[in-house]
Amino acid sequence: MKLLQTVGLAAGWRRPVHRPLSFSLARGEILALAGPNGAGKSTVLAALAGGGARIFAGEIRLAPGARTGFQTQHAPPVAGVPLSGAELLALTGARPDGLPDWSMACLHRRLDKLSGGQRQYLALWSILQAPADLLLLDEPGNHLDRAGAASLPSALRARAGQGAGIVLVSHDTALAQACCDRMLQVEPCDD
Repeated sequence: MKLLQTVGLAAGWRRPVHRPLSFSLARGEILALAGPNGAGKSTVLAALAGGGARIFAGEIRLAPGARTGFQTQHAPPVAGVPLSGAELLALTGARPDGLPDWSMACLHRRLDKLSGGQRQYLALWSILQAPADLLLLDEPGNHLDRAGAASLPSALRARAGQGAGIVLVSHDTALAQACCDRMLQVEPCDD
């Protein structure tokens, strides 16, 4: 069995926002969801994660016992929260092994004292290295600084190389081309 399979999936909030999707994902594969703004790419991720989006048609089949990690576009505020980078990784079960040298110093600093790009990379790393089989990433390159953006494709490929399946949404065509095995077009519903 595949890690993930959808059959005629149509999801949305009050009504379906995208045309039915059928696809499968194997362990170690990276799939990009492509399409215009408002096509329903983030909604598909929310449905796959089981959080919020309503499934109007079709089904989602996840391999038995598979664990899911979900990174949304909106990071929670950390102002005044005395949580270090190392504590963030520990909360998700992520390991710092393989973290780029430039970000290792961030592990011992409070998240609210890091730059936005540093904080975003650690948050993304906490999902990438968490003990999950399926990773759902919504615009993972958003808010990264130059070093984080440069490190992201290799971090994604390395995680897939460890057997995780990854579904990502990105408007960054260069990122998708650098790390994805294939792209799936998400078409909005006709109004």
